[in-house]
Amino acid sequence: MLIKLKGKNYREIKGQPYTRREFIKGHPQSKIAKFTIGNPNGTYDYVFKLISCERAQIRHNALEAARVSVNKIATSLGEGNYYLSVKAFPHVILRENKVVATAGADRLSEGMRRAFGKPVGLAARVEDGTVLIELGMKGKSTQQAKDALKVASSKLPVKTRLEITERPAVTSGA
Repeated sequence: MLIKLKGKNYREIKGQPYTRREFIKGHPQSKIAKFTIGNPNGTYDYVFKLISCERAQIRHNALEAARVSVNKIATSLGEGNYYLSVKAFPHVILRENKVVATAGADRLSEGMRRAFGKPVGLAARVEDGTVLIELGMKGKSTQQAKDALKVASSKLPVKTRLEITERPAVTSGA
């Protein structure tokens, strides 16, 4: 029987972050497909920011799940009407020392001897007040954006808050 660790075991920040990919053979790739989606050069009426309320590590698959859920709702507005950006980048390499816990395991595993661990994933370390996801929208579809970011916050292992910035309409004066 192999003991598998879960995502919640990596949530707390313990010790120094391990980011040196050149020393790990077969380091894991980030599961985040795109960090920016939509039109980054457009002018948007509202900017929504999903902000972390606590210090933690967020695994790359949780960030990807949040990105997909926001993008799914935002695409109904049209491609040029929104801009989505994932601000948290998973730098930290997570390692796991797999231990066999059955009869006869003394012949198969070394226990804690030379327990460096194998890479199992990546995580982003965030502090209180770190912007996780930013969403710019045109028009008056603020409720859709709020709903999208609420769904995204349920995918993340930290408490979050939503910050909305309204950009004033630019008028050309003569």
